[in-house]
This record gives sequence, structure tokens and C-alpha cells, in this order.
Amino acid sequence: MENFFDLTGRRVVVTGGTSGIGLAIAQAFLQAGARVVVTGRSATRGAEALTHLQPHGEVHFVQGDAGSEADAAVMEQFIRQELGGLDTLVCAAGTNRRMAPQDLTLDDWEAVLDANLKSVFLTSRALYPMLKDSGDGRIITVGSMMSVLANEASSAYAAAKGGVVQFTRSLAVSWAPDGIRANAILPGWIDTPLTRQARKDIPDLDERVTSRTPLGRWGKPEEMAGTVLFLASPAARFVTGTAIPVDGGYVIRG
Repeated sequence: MENFFDLTGRRVVVTGGTSGIGLAIAQAFLQAGARVVVTGRSATRGAEALTHLQPHGEVHFVQGDAGSEADAAVMEQFIRQELGGLDTLVCAAGTNRRMAPQDLTLDDWEAVLDANLKSVFLTSRALYPMLKDSGDGRIITVGSMMSVLANEASSAYAAAKGGVVQFTRSLAVSWAPDGIRANAILPGWIDTPLTRQARKDIPDLDERVTSRTPLGRWGKPEEMAGTVLFLASPAARFVTGTAIPVDGGYVIRG
């Protein structure tokens, strides 16, 4: 009988895989027996990520900006060379700039949209031929609870993450005939370097988050990994076009 959760030998790339949620997802894939490439803009953080990840399995780092068309092409060639193909793409690259909409500059807007949304388009387009050749390609994007909610300081981020979900659904429809499934996860408030800075910027944020979240705490990056591994596994062959909250119940509380 088939092991519905076997990921042994799967070839995986995680954009934004050098820190936070992306790093935790990369580690989980390695521990499940996959071969992994992580990407990121910083060579220093890439080296640190490799030091952290190498004890867990075969992992490679390619430096590049997921929001750059030229860097996406470099990434595609690197994956062909190192992995010989691709089965699963996880789009975890992203950033945020917290301010009121009227205070956003065009540079702020474009930086957030490029990192979070444009990167998903460029990466998935560049890697589509390999995912198609896999015969069982998976795309897992990292949206946010801001894909469906809003607050006063994250208008660009909400626009980008809402776009991520809709683009993921479009991929699910467009590429289903090619054997590719596309799904999103929607993390809630997760304890990462980005949200630690947010807690410094917004003094009452910790109380607001824990009081609204039914589980009563912030999430951990590694708690995103289980849903991602499921979506990449044989168990999820009939799952596509979904957006799954992984948020401790945050979005269900009014």
C-alpha cells in the first residue's frame, strides 16, 4: 500500500528559505527525506541557513531575488544542475512595510508587491517546465491572514497577499492539465524576526494577538511545516486551489 505521506527523494525549492517560516519549512522537508534548494537575497544568511540545515539532509543555496526575472532564470538553471528537476515549489519570500496607506511611497508599495506577489509569478513561471515534467508538481504559496483580513498599517502587504491567493487559484486551474496542484497556506501571527520588530513598533500588538487567537499564543515557524508537507505529499493529490489558515483560529474570531 502506498505511503500517503512519503516525501523521500522529492526535489523541493523554498524561496525565502534562509530565515523564518521558509527556513522552518526547508528543515521539515529535509527531515522528511526531500532534497532541497533554498533561495534568498543575502549570501550571509544563505551561509547561516546551510550551516543550520545541512545536518538534516541534502540542501543547496542559490543567492538571488525572487522578484527579479534575471535571478529567477539563474535559479532555474541552478535547480536543473543540482537536483535534475523539480517536484515542489514553496514560495515563502516576502517583506512588509508597516504604515498608513497615505504614508506609503511608490518605492514602498513596489518593494512589498515585488517581494510578495511578483516573486510568486516570476518563480512559478520560470519553474513551470520542470514542475510539468515532474508529472506530480506542487506549488505551495505563503499567503497571510492579511489575504482575507485588513488592518490600518498593512495595506500594501494585504494587497500583495490577497493577490497571492488569487494567483495561486489561477495556477491551480490553468496548470491542472499538466499535473500541477497549487495551494496556499495563510499563516497567522507567527514569531519571526519580522513580527518581533512589529511588536517593538506597535506596543499593544502582543496583547491584541494573544487575546484574539483562540489558542492564546503566537505561532512558531515550524508549526507551518505540517500543512506544507501535507500539501506536497501523495495524500493531497486531490487538493488544489485551496487557501488553508494556519493561525491558531485567529481569522474565525469576529
